[in-house]
Amino acid sequence: MPKKILTTAGISGALAVMLGAFGAHALKKTLSPESLMAFETGVRYQFLHVFAMIAVALLYPSYPSRYLNWSFRFFAIGTVLFSGSLYLLTTMGWTILGPVTPLGGLSFILGWSTLVLAVIKQK
Repeated sequence: MPKKILTTAGISGALAVMLGAFGAHALKKTLSPESLMAFETGVRYQFLHVFAMIAVALLYPSYPSRYLNWSFRFFAIGTVLFSGSLYLLTTMGWTILGPVTPLGGLSFILGWSTLVLAVIKQK
């Protein structure tokens, strides 16, 4: 499981760097300051949860459990829903995705909660 988690975290980290550079250089001239800020929020949350996934992978040998499996899944799903929806909202104007962003945030909360459960439930 740690190999899968670290692979996903590495891919997500590389994408966050590319998207951050894209936002800072290409989108700076085309997006409003508010839209650019929302795009940057997506990049920031994606990056933060790369480190959360790495933490899950590092904790896995000491706390192997279904809770850590779910924590990783929730972090990955949250990245797609939260950051992905912000990217599409700001660059494509797909306002229909507005309600998806909070679902991504909820997924992040569930990821952190199941991470805590993995530690608490360990005997």
